[in-house]
Amino acid sequence: MTDCLFCKIVAGQIPAQIVYEDHEIMAFRDIAPVAPQHILIIPKKHLVGPSSITEEDEQLIGRMMRIAGKVAADNEIGDAYRLVLSNGAEAGQLVFHLHMHILGGRPMHWPPG
Repeated sequence: MTDCLFCKIVAGQIPAQIVYEDHEIMAFRDIAPVAPQHILIIPKKHLVGPSSITEEDEQLIGRMMRIAGKVAADNEIGDAYRLVLSNGAEAGQLVFHLHMHILGGRPMHWPPG
């Protein structure tokens, strides 16, 4: 997608504070954090959101979950963090490229939002 913000970050066209990258996944700090630690994890493959995940993507999404724990540990977030995925504008999704938020560094309350 040529107009996708996160695809442009993956392509190196837009700078980001990258904290993890491999051949399939990238993680970078959110530019508008809502917690002391706020990192986004994205697949480099463009997927619009959770509802666009196919059976073919299951291994990739599983890796994202595993990498979230690694990113949290490597960035001293610890074992207390929240993972958030939104699907669609009404759920608060602003960038239509699948992304997982890692939120940490403060107590999280329930219910969220």
